[in-house]
Amino acid sequence: RMQGKGGLMLTGKLGDVMKESATAALTYIKSHTAELGLEPGLFTENDLHVHVPEGAIPKDGPSAGVAMVASLYSVLSGKSVRHDVAMTGEITLRGDILPVGGIGEKVLAAMRAGIRELVLPPLNEKDVLEIPEDIRKDVVFHYPHTIQEALQILMSADNSSTAEAN
Repeated sequence: RMQGKGGLMLTGKLGDVMKESATAALTYIKSHTAELGLEPGLFTENDLHVHVPEGAIPKDGPSAGVAMVASLYSVLSGKSVRHDVAMTGEITLRGDILPVGGIGEKVLAAMRAGIRELVLPPLNEKDVLEIPEDIRKDVVFHYPHTIQEALQILMSADNSSTAEAN
């Protein structure tokens, strides 16, 4: 976040779909400024720059929508995103969270990284149930329907895990 006039810069190795996710995330935040407790002037006095380094894995697809909203909200609100929760999900301009592919791989990657709490789209719950019980038994899964619900989980440092573990 820097002084500016409301612009959004996207750099790094982002495909078209991921660029759309970042733009949709900012549009959602702008259209829900009051509900999110943000000052309207933030968008006329600041520019935002999202940089996704190239790394070894191509970054494209809708899976980053929830993470984009959480990241942008974090920088605008000054609140930190929890470091102990992984997230995925496509977003709509109305704030709904839509399903994505590769849930099994994403859950295993989070577990390899030591993450034991995940925020996933509700329509992906069926994919989680396909993961063997011995793998998912120590993981807490949250299935928020909206970005507002997801932010309540993701932004609260003292959030206790109240979701059902699968």
